[in-house]
Amino acid sequence: MLQLTDFSTRLIAWQRVHGRHDLPWQNTRDAYRIWLSEIMLQQTQVSTVIPYYACFLDRFPDVNALAAVPLDDVMALWAGLGYYSRARNLHRCACVVSMQHGGEFPRSVDALAELPGIGRSTAAAIASFAFGARATILDGNVKRVLARVFGIDGFPGEKRVENTMWTLAESLLPDAAHKDNVTAYTQGLMDLGATLCVRGKPDCARCPFAADCVAHVTGRQKELPASRPKKTVPTRKTWMLVLQDGDSVLLEKRPPTGIWGGLWSLPEAADEDVLAAVSHSFGGSAELQRLMPFTHTFTHFKLDIEPRLGRANGVPDAADNQTVWASLANIDAYGVPAPVRKLLDALRRAR
Repeated sequence: MLQLTDFSTRLIAWQRVHGRHDLPWQNTRDAYRIWLSEIMLQQTQVSTVIPYYACFLDRFPDVNALAAVPLDDVMALWAGLGYYSRARNLHRCACVVSMQHGGEFPRSVDALAELPGIGRSTAAAIASFAFGARATILDGNVKRVLARVFGIDGFPGEKRVENTMWTLAESLLPDAAHKDNVTAYTQGLMDLGATLCVRGKPDCARCPFAADCVAHVTGRQKELPASRPKKTVPTRKTWMLVLQDGDSVLLEKRPPTGIWGGLWSLPEAADEDVLAAVSHSFGGSAELQRLMPFTHTFTHFKLDIEPRLGRANGVPDAADNQTVWASLANIDAYGVPAPVRKLLDALRRAR
């Protein structure tokens, strides 16, 4: 494996000149803001996160404010950002920090990693950015940088390869004598992977490690890091009921775990006959109108959705707190999955 004794020095120098310095969660030591951004940025692009981050800070300016609200309020603001277990863990973590730590985030990596939704890499990022701790991160961007620069073969998600990367990442950390150096180094790893050493077409000409990078020197940028072993992506199918009465539509709360866990969505069934029975049970017609089918892709499977429109005459009372008749004009008050939201928005425009 390539050895670069000045890796951290060169990375810090590059970051100070060419790195990102104006992201909303930068230039602060506020652990709450840093934690919030790190959770949102997991598997999500910066451009997508920024508006959500602003909305969360506006509504929940500190961890105690976030802990004080019901989970439904958090899910409603998170709707559309995806990977909804992050939102559930975000609320759980806020409650733990508020009630067990007096509203202050722990300072050590180990203590942070024990909080809900915070793994080893995220804990290191929070500790580094908030407290100047000498701790290494290893997110997707960093894995790509290390695989290319040092010529690490194998899929980074494989435990053996990941352990190799953790060991390497730990060895590359700068001296902890100056906290700003640690912060610049951690940010530099993120910036290099996000701006130059990108997945598709890396900008090797501007990379500070171009002359030494194994991938660049050997022309293996497309091979490193190795892709996830291909698996057949299964397809599932469901029927969704859009039961409408005037401007109101029936929503059903999903189970707390699984697909769209804890969100409000449309009632579902395994086939159209069962869906008609569901419609009838809520005071709607058994004759349903076919709407345009669509497919939503998750990480591990595709979901074919067959929506059907039903009409109810007079909105009946919801059976329990797991169902609600929601006004289409007020749908923002509910945490609704992105594909369902698009369907309801199209229905509202059609009206």
